[in-house]
Amino acid sequence: MTPRPRPLSAEVLEMIADGRHGDPHAVLGAHPSSGGVTVRALRPLADSVAVRYAGGEVPLAHEGSGVWAGVVETDEVPDYRLVTTYADGVAHAADDPYRFLPSVGEVDLHLIGEGRHEHLWRVLGARVRTFDGLGRNPDVTGVSFAVWAPRARGVRVKADFNAWDGREHPMRQLGTSGVWELFVPGVSAGAHYKFAILQADGQWHEKADPLARFAERPPATASIVHDSAYAWGDAEWMADRQDRRLLDEPMSIYEVHLASWRSGRSYADLADEFVAYVADLGFTHVEFMPVMQHPFGGSWGYHVTGYYAPDSRFGDPDGFRLLVDRLHQAGIGVILDWVPGHFATDPWALSLFDGQPLYEDPNPQRGWHRQWGSHIFDFGHREVRNFLYANALYWLEEFHADGLRVDGVASMLYLDYAREEGEWTPNVHGGRENLEAVALLQETNATAYRRVPGIAMIAEESTAWPGVTRPTDTGGLGFGFKWNMGWMHDSLEYVSRDPVHRSHHHHEMTFASSYAWSEHYVLPLSHDEVVHGKGSLLRRVPGDRWRQLATLRAFFAFMWAHPGKQLLFMGGEFAQDAEWAESRELDWWLLDHAEHRGVHAAIRDLNRAYRDTPALWAGDAHPASFRWIDADDAASNVFVFLRTAPDGSALVCVSNFSAVPRTGYRVGLPQAGRWDEVVNTDAEAYAGSGMGNLGGVDAVGGEWYGFPAHADITVPPLATVWLRPAR
Repeated sequence: MTPRPRPLSAEVLEMIADGRHGDPHAVLGAHPSSGGVTVRALRPLADSVAVRYAGGEVPLAHEGSGVWAGVVETDEVPDYRLVTTYADGVAHAADDPYRFLPSVGEVDLHLIGEGRHEHLWRVLGARVRTFDGLGRNPDVTGVSFAVWAPRARGVRVKADFNAWDGREHPMRQLGTSGVWELFVPGVSAGAHYKFAILQADGQWHEKADPLARFAERPPATASIVHDSAYAWGDAEWMADRQDRRLLDEPMSIYEVHLASWRSGRSYADLADEFVAYVADLGFTHVEFMPVMQHPFGGSWGYHVTGYYAPDSRFGDPDGFRLLVDRLHQAGIGVILDWVPGHFATDPWALSLFDGQPLYEDPNPQRGWHRQWGSHIFDFGHREVRNFLYANALYWLEEFHADGLRVDGVASMLYLDYAREEGEWTPNVHGGRENLEAVALLQETNATAYRRVPGIAMIAEESTAWPGVTRPTDTGGLGFGFKWNMGWMHDSLEYVSRDPVHRSHHHHEMTFASSYAWSEHYVLPLSHDEVVHGKGSLLRRVPGDRWRQLATLRAFFAFMWAHPGKQLLFMGGEFAQDAEWAESRELDWWLLDHAEHRGVHAAIRDLNRAYRDTPALWAGDAHPASFRWIDADDAASNVFVFLRTAPDGSALVCVSNFSAVPRTGYRVGLPQAGRWDEVVNTDAEAYAGSGMGNLGGVDAVGGEWYGFPAHADITVPPLATVWLRPAR
């Protein structure tokens, strides 16, 4: 007599069919039983189901609610396949997802529960996996799906491989971890999927995978299984990076919004065109505005929905790897904008992920960003902090990024940021500091620098928070650099004034030197300064076009010589005329005009001279690397300062922001002898007037403004010159 499976209650069968059973593997799949091995399968739409194995084929009987059951008369679980016939009459043979052990181990679950899984992306999300076959049978390849949804009543995988009907693929909950898991054999890279989550309201809600590595091109919202096959070619760069100390190295950053640099380019296109362009300009680094998946293409990308997925509008993740790789091979570092402070509200993404606030702080005084209309992460939740700092490591390790520029740090640090009195609650000490956010930033920075030496963590922090770039073990936030927003504001205010008025605001160009070593700074002329009615950098400068262009060239040379690294937003290198708009590409036609080509050439030569002059970067961390020669000549609108390197090499920067040439202008110098003019922004090659010190100047002994030597030089109008001892 053929053995029959022990029957299940109608309640259990309904729970399996409804997706409400937290451990479907305990019911479905193969289980040794009296008389053999009981096999159950969930096939709600099937006409018939059978088990095919080496000993033959055993038909299963419909037990109820779409569950089919039967007994295979063997002593141990065989390697079997399910053969299902639907209304089409075709027999479909497939492996059974419910015969596999969990693809997430106990150690992984422990680390997730502790909020300490530094490689979270290797456990959660969708991963192509291969498991050993049974006995002598071949290995089985498929996709392991895992998602953290602790308050879900059930989770299913809905995908193109199950006709977007998730009923056949309920997931199991792994203990009390909140992690749901399912290995689906036979699925491969390229499969599209979502998680269907049964929430407290009794409804199923479709969600994109929070750790998806690839996503559909918006407005489509499904996640895509991706298995990288990329072979990196930047081994030399990566080996050298481990020993880098960027604070003491040249760092000149070109900030880019990929969609509007040139329209219609893919990652592969940019790997050729963009890399060649930046290499010719001589920037040491590029900084990409967010490349993480975001829903609205006509935006800057700061409302993220896919923190682990490069923007699919430009290609797949390996396409982005190619772009980074090519930049490295060209000697250019890659910094990525990273947005851990807030996230998009789209209902198919992180928002109310398992039906209640999960990634977002449940306290509306902390969890909602009124200014930006977005959710704020729950920085006090271990698993959420883990999601974020692991995400930082993901981009640094998996995509070889050389640093992250952390957006909106000030909004994270203060509980009262963009809030009125009564709209925020003090911390446990009665202060306005967001202690949980501070802990996240410290943990992220410390972990990133420990795991990935030689990178740069950069804070966009607009207040005077103390110790942003101080090490975490001394109470600092642990960043490598901080954007110098004060310098940016003051200097742009200065150059936006008419030269006849600048003498009354001389301090706007000198004040930054009083705090230049309170942090490790990057001087930013970023995208924020050329939008929202501010106009382009060019349009902010008064006067006719010649004066505007001359002032910009002079200002750039002043900036490149000033203590701190420098960042320039795209378009500034050729004096973009119109205000930047993310919806259209830069005005490349301006390079058809000699005066704009002149600015482009000046930036290229500034970068080359900068990299060739250790005095401008080797001592950035030391106040002794900078000394004013003359900070007080307000009447002439002239600034003169000295930069020195630890090896004693020097460069003198002289900037004249008046429209009047200064001839016979005496400057103090640290030594007598020949000084070469290595930069003159008024050179004819830059569409300037051609005034200057061709062939250099001779300094003679004799004290001047506290220096042992001096020289009388020509400083052209609206120009900066760099002088360096002859080599």
